[in-house]
Amino acid sequence: MRFRPCIDLHDGKVKQIVGSSFSDEPGVSPVTNFETERPPADFAAMYQRDDLRGGHVIMLGNGNHQAALAALAAFPGGMHIGGGITPENASTYLDAGASHVIVTSYVFRDGLVNGPNLRTITRVVGRKRLVLDLSCKEVDGEYLVATDRWQKLTDVALSKQTLTDLSQYCDEFLVHGAHVEGKQRGIDEDLVELLGRYSPIPVTYAGGARSIEDLERIRILGRGKVDATIGSALDIFGGGLPYADVVAWHRRVLV
Repeated sequence: MRFRPCIDLHDGKVKQIVGSSFSDEPGVSPVTNFETERPPADFAAMYQRDDLRGGHVIMLGNGNHQAALAALAAFPGGMHIGGGITPENASTYLDAGASHVIVTSYVFRDGLVNGPNLRTITRVVGRKRLVLDLSCKEVDGEYLVATDRWQKLTDVALSKQTLTDLSQYCDEFLVHGAHVEGKQRGIDEDLVELLGRYSPIPVTYAGGARSIEDLERIRILGRGKVDATIGSALDIFGGGLPYADVVAWHRRVLV
């Protein structure tokens, strides 16, 4: 198990946003936990210094392209990138230094997996450089994949069969529990347990983690196979959990 860092970009700035608060309605802004003028490249350089590989840069909407490129350049080969990735633009980000591209909306269309699109992005990018974002919301006991900044629910539920089928096309999964993302109220333990039990490839969980104890719960429930991201709870993003403590925990776990 590893700690995977993050850089969430909104309007070109590093922010931490409550995942369930996004809306495309005019005049409706998402709930923002944290915003900084500190360049995203600074965060990427810090992650490189601490050898935290495999984290993700997420472009939340338009206006983030240049900020994302700067972050990738600061940690070449060290981070994944997602947000509006298609076969047409994937090479731009890979050439700029991303180790992988993360895809959601291009693959999930009209509530289902679009097979031709999935095969196309895998062929263009290569399976070993593709991450499928299966971020989801809990609905009546099922975890339904959510697209378009977690606003649109699909009919695709996370299950052993879903994870097995999709693992043939990508190198890793990224799963935000969008219903707990940014709320700092603890992780969704059932979701972590499901991922640890059924994912046949590396998977990173994000959502609600706020302490070293939460990281330990992810390690146990995920059977040591589920990596973890922490955002809003970290002191570098305005929270109370020292980033240095998480880095130290990460190094202990890797030994």
